[in-house]
Amino acid sequence: MDIRKQDIRNKIQLGGLVIKAGLAEEETAIILGVLVLAAEAISGPEGEIARRRFRRVGDQVFSEGKEGTG
Repeated sequence: MDIRKQDIRNKIQLGGLVIKAGLAEEETAIILGVLVLAAEAISGPEGEIARRRFRRVGDQVFSEGKEGTG
């Protein structure tokens, strides 16, 4: 697969995650803010704890096959 097609596929997949998280109706600045805060959380001093927590929640949503958390 060429680089351009892979880039498009990656962006579609990331957009799907925003939808699955229940954030599709939020303003783009809010979505970006959520992502920035998450990135800070996993790169901070308690990063591994945050990473495990986020993975646990994400795995649960994937396994339940549902969209959103609320």
